[in-house]
Amino acid sequence: MVYRAPKWIVFVVGIIALIWVVPIIGIVATSFQTPDSIARGWWHFSQNQFTLNAWRKVWTDYPLANSLWVSTKVTLIATVLTMVTAPAAAYAFHYLKFPLRRTTLIIIINAFVLPQQVVIIPLFRLWREMGMLDNIWAVIIPYVGLSYAWSVFLVKSFLEDFPKDLIEAARIDGCGPISTFTRVVLPNLLSPIFACGILQFLWCWNSLLLPMLFLRNDVTLTVLLARISGTYDPNVDQQAVAAIVTAIVPLLVFLIFQRQFAVGNRVSSGGKE
Repeated sequence: MVYRAPKWIVFVVGIIALIWVVPIIGIVATSFQTPDSIARGWWHFSQNQFTLNAWRKVWTDYPLANSLWVSTKVTLIATVLTMVTAPAAAYAFHYLKFPLRRTTLIIIINAFVLPQQVVIIPLFRLWREMGMLDNIWAVIIPYVGLSYAWSVFLVKSFLEDFPKDLIEAARIDGCGPISTFTRVVLPNLLSPIFACGILQFLWCWNSLLLPMLFLRNDVTLTVLLARISGTYDPNVDQQAVAAIVTAIVPLLVFLIFQRQFAVGNRVSSGGKE
């Protein structure tokens, strides 16, 4: 039997979807219109003039391609490192016994309430003394470190329901901690790992504060977007182009991996439902 949602739910969802879509249409339309048309109102399609001048100007006057590559490189490295190290840390905190285990976990989890602004000045001084300013690792390392607060917590919450019989069976078969993790636990952690990866990718890609402070020449797309603003001309059309290029990648990533992200919220007994 196929369940059909009430018509009022479809109507409400449609209204909410329209509210979300209208600004996107406005940004796309703005990127293809002249400044006079934008001032008149981007929604006057019959009266406005459409052009590709903003797209050409952004690609020629600003290092958009290089910023796209920098954002991709920084985000992918930070995401992969988080996806590799967070499950191992969660496994260690959940199953292994070592000194100050609980204290260390509490310190990591409490980083939830630690704003990025608190670590900016100490980090800036540290990177300056080490000569790491304008180095992508000055951004990647804080990305990975600050993500442990939620990524380790997410994976550890999954391990709370992981079957302990599998761990005991692996120990009886002679597996050590590393073998148990790689052969038994890790294959069943794909759902939370993908969830961590998607969240980390979106956060790193859209982040502005750390790249703006630590990078100078090779900047990310978000920093470039902040720089595309004229002194006397607002350059709304060019900012719309940069906004589209900046938003298209995380949108595609979410659309491609949304199934893994959804499954990450429906895990049970160490496996997928």
